[in-house]
Amino acid sequence: MRVFTFDPRSKVWALIAGLLLPATVWAQHGNPLPRLLRADTTHFGRVLRNPAAYRLQILYTQINRDAAGKPHFQTFRYGASPRQYFYPASTVKLPAAALALAKLRNLRAQVPGLTAASPLRIDSAFARQTRVLRDSSAASDRASIGQYVRKVLLVSDNEAYNRLYEFVGQQELNDKLRGLGLRRTRLIHRLSVGDEEPGSRHTNPLAFYADTALTQPLYVQPSAYNSQLLPKLAAQDIRVGQAHMQGEKRVEEPFDFSTKNNFPLPEQQQVLRVLLFPESVANKRRFALAPDDYRFLYRYLSMLPRESRAPRYDTAHYPDTYAKFLLGGGGLAPLPPGVRVFNKIGQAYGFLIDNAYVADFEHGVEFMLAAVIYVNADGVLNDDHYDYDTIGFPFLRDLGQAVYNYERQRPRRHPTNLSRFQLDYNVAGEDAP
Repeated sequence: MRVFTFDPRSKVWALIAGLLLPATVWAQHGNPLPRLLRADTTHFGRVLRNPAAYRLQILYTQINRDAAGKPHFQTFRYGASPRQYFYPASTVKLPAAALALAKLRNLRAQVPGLTAASPLRIDSAFARQTRVLRDSSAASDRASIGQYVRKVLLVSDNEAYNRLYEFVGQQELNDKLRGLGLRRTRLIHRLSVGDEEPGSRHTNPLAFYADTALTQPLYVQPSAYNSQLLPKLAAQDIRVGQAHMQGEKRVEEPFDFSTKNNFPLPEQQQVLRVLLFPESVANKRRFALAPDDYRFLYRYLSMLPRESRAPRYDTAHYPDTYAKFLLGGGGLAPLPPGVRVFNKIGQAYGFLIDNAYVADFEHGVEFMLAAVIYVNADGVLNDDHYDYDTIGFPFLRDLGQAVYNYERQRPRRHPTNLSRFQLDYNVAGEDAP
């Protein structure tokens, strides 16, 4: 895979991008991102005038098929340094979901009858841990790993992620990530519950059952504690903003992210590529998943909230592009006809992130696009005053649209076969692997 990097601070690159090369030449000889961005000052001008202030990072990967249909990848970067920190928010849920399905797949070899739909009971064994007996969003009224994966991917549910974190365990999550070659990624806490040490090291006891009455246990997992050293935060600029809120108190210091999760943009796109195109990487870099697991992930990575039966979502609160920032703007715009987006988004502390694979079945177009932007004009974190609606969502929507339009006119030597990703979203009933 070839990678072309653009540093937005370079005046030479800016001159070339804006004045010298047409799009068809960029497609063959350089990075098209600078030209695409600078060609539309109406939508991108404010951010491009000071990309460092917005901590802007973009990864755009073209996919070209050969005569046998094998995909080949060429990646272009705009300021996407793996060392520049941003808070990954809910994007960490994608590797957690994949690792949960992989762990379950391994357990199934030892536990007959265990599936992703098996009823699950979660108990507590440490301070601030909470129990789960029922899940009203499920058709069975019971929690399950499959249901948690659905909710994580459909609407980025935080509690669902926390339960997957507890099932896999902090130590196993990070050991597996290292084994997959994700050297900078670390998942070390739950989300939206103030999780910190030592509680983040402790995970709940839980049990799977053969029946919804929870009388026939299939597998019991005791509580666990991670005694290992946590992975170091291999990142720069981890203190963000000018001030932050601690409850009602304003602290005149940047917010310190040194105890938070990390998931750099290149590794985010790597995870998505490994899940969508596992044959494109070595076996040791793949998640330990079966074909049914992949289909399950594809279904809920790309499903619209209104297409889900259980959980069921109100379209007034969850429009089609609620969890589609690129192209959709987080509900600002519909997706183009015939397009499905397989993605995972994140939103917190002024950061907006989307890591997406876009498939246009009508025109045979496919590409990968990941981006992060920081929108916090007042420089205060934890005050809930961020510029998501006025700057962040519109920028990501327009960025997705610009790359999509470019891909529509980009020539391809061989046709694109997207049959793997053409799914039936009208199938009723349980579909967990």
